[in-house]
Amino acid sequence: MDIAPFGVEDWLNVHEKSATYDIAQSTIASMTLDELVALGAPRGLAADAAEAAFPQDARAGAAQMGFFARLGAEKMNYGWIEGSPAFKRAAAALYGRVEPEAVLQTNGATGANLLAVLALVSRGDHVIAEYPSYQQLYDIPRALGAEVDLWRIYEDRGWYPDLGELERLVRPDTRLICLNNANNPTGTFLDRAFMEQVADIARSVGAFVLVDEVYLPLVGTEDFASIADIYERGVATNSLSKTYSVPGARIGWTASSPQIAEMLRPYRDYTMICCGVVNDALAVHVLEHRDAVLARNRPLVMGNLAIAQAWIDDEPRVSWVAPQGVSTSCIKLDIPEDDEAFCLRLLEDEGVLLVPGSRFDLPGHARLGYCAPEPVLRAGLAGLGRALRRFD
Repeated sequence: MDIAPFGVEDWLNVHEKSATYDIAQSTIASMTLDELVALGAPRGLAADAAEAAFPQDARAGAAQMGFFARLGAEKMNYGWIEGSPAFKRAAAALYGRVEPEAVLQTNGATGANLLAVLALVSRGDHVIAEYPSYQQLYDIPRALGAEVDLWRIYEDRGWYPDLGELERLVRPDTRLICLNNANNPTGTFLDRAFMEQVADIARSVGAFVLVDEVYLPLVGTEDFASIADIYERGVATNSLSKTYSVPGARIGWTASSPQIAEMLRPYRDYTMICCGVVNDALAVHVLEHRDAVLARNRPLVMGNLAIAQAWIDDEPRVSWVAPQGVSTSCIKLDIPEDDEAFCLRLLEDEGVLLVPGSRFDLPGHARLGYCAPEPVLRAGLAGLGRALRRFD
């Protein structure tokens, strides 16, 4: 199988550890393990043992003891192969129509996307993929020998694609339509009404629809709908890595109908056994305290969005279509230099890391991870501003 290099991952693998100010990532500032296990610590739980062990914060200490005590009782065997019943219930609860049995645990959303494409696409199939978006969604089908048509997004339309173009691209033999909602790197999400029309078009030819939904919008959420809830042949993929601030857990999942889940299972057996007992327990903990995670992240996202917007308003060489409460964004650079060369110099001179837009087939742009910790964002934007002054 011949597959193209993974542009964004290749860039980050080489450069992310050398950055002083990493404003390239698309995760909402990652939580520490202490923060995670302290989620949802009930009031009045500060037992004497917790008080003694963690006098600085008895509630958090009690929560830590409770989490690690539960984990300490677990055998370090393979655990639940598809994810524990508690995990399946917690993930299924994120949807309106998904049954726990139709949730399959994977190694992140990248593992979920790979699993779905392997199961649904064969050589010679016709696939339509939103473009640009996450590279897996078009280059894995290509590598499998599918004929891939690109369904383009447009900056002057708020990074939305055109439904008329999808209607022209779809064919009686279209097997799969792939989308990234919200989009990486632009941060635009396609609302419920739009996605229902996508489902109608797919339904007209019996195509499956795979949607990477790893970026949940934290504002306007009432306008967002998972493909698993609006289309019987829809497959949603997700993970703890972005909206839930726990990429280190390496837990993702597919959510679909029981019939589609049965199609995915054989391929899952060939690509992984399990995600591990520790990771599963952490995933259950995060999802069971989802509201607390989002309460922590929502003001961070909106506060950093305001900081980035104010900086862009004062920066004549940068513009953007503002992300819609999503942790990734795409800035447009008005500079007389190749975006990758500029990003390399920015890293060398200022210690600031962006992802060049060319890594997403968006030359002249860059991915800005504005949901970094606020001090990192402010310092990174200051360094970016200094680098841009070179062109004045």
